[in-house]
Amino acid sequence: MPNLKDLKIRIDSVKSTRKITKAMQMVAAAKLRKAQEQAERGRPYAEKMRAIVSNLASSVKNITLDNKYLGGGGDSKKFLLIIATAERGLCGGFNSSIVKLAKTRIAELKSQNKEIKILTIGKKGREQLNREFDSLFIGHVDLSNEKNITIETARKISIDLISRFDNGEYEVAEIFYNKFASVISQIPSSFQLLPVSFNEKEADTGNVSNVSFNFEPDEDEILNEIIPKSIATSIFSVLQENAASEQGSRMAAMDNATRNAGEMIDKLTIDFNRSRQAAITNELIEIISGAEAL
Repeated sequence: MPNLKDLKIRIDSVKSTRKITKAMQMVAAAKLRKAQEQAERGRPYAEKMRAIVSNLASSVKNITLDNKYLGGGGDSKKFLLIIATAERGLCGGFNSSIVKLAKTRIAELKSQNKEIKILTIGKKGREQLNREFDSLFIGHVDLSNEKNITIETARKISIDLISRFDNGEYEVAEIFYNKFASVISQIPSSFQLLPVSFNEKEADTGNVSNVSFNFEPDEDEILNEIIPKSIATSIFSVLQENAASEQGSRMAAMDNATRNAGEMIDKLTIDFNRSRQAAITNELIEIISGAEAL
């Protein structure tokens, strides 16, 4: 049985840890509210932007139009996987769930003999993938100095991605992230970022399917102007979803850690009281035995 001094030190140590986890939980809760509001406000804009591109693309699909930013990617050989994770840990399974989804996709593409490249956003995802897929990395976006994610941050990333696409470094880009559902639920998700794959269900065409449109300037010029904006908006939405998911996951993880620390303190306190009681009993036995010997 541990001595009383060791148990006292252990109890004090766990109490200090509980104070830290409780403080981190409260900080995460405060940040979560702001991040959740930003993510929820950004969703309609990102969805509408995708609908606009889908609307435009579906309107001109019957016209001879060969825009390099539009396509399905079915016969493509070069794939770029953009894996967006957090810069910091202590947020439960937030980072590992994204990495797990990405690894599943990597295995799927390898089975199809595709050429794979990886670009990471956030340090933690890169750390988890570094040992196994170090040779596939072509870039990294460090957001550790970004206190608040802005559209300018997303625009810089989109410019780099479009430049790599124009240079033929890849043919299809897919992005992986966590979609915020609630404090206790974040959904690992992914979608094709480039080329833009339009979905007729997303297109808000209404009853105008048989209407012929005239575009000024031409359709290709409009798409070349609007698609980079759509990509930047999609990346910004992903970063906002990730920020809210990270804080939600950290809040839940720190809440669990605080409760576990409380349970550990209770258990150690019981052990401490038992040890103290045993020590007192032994002392009484020794005193009584000494008195009887006299």
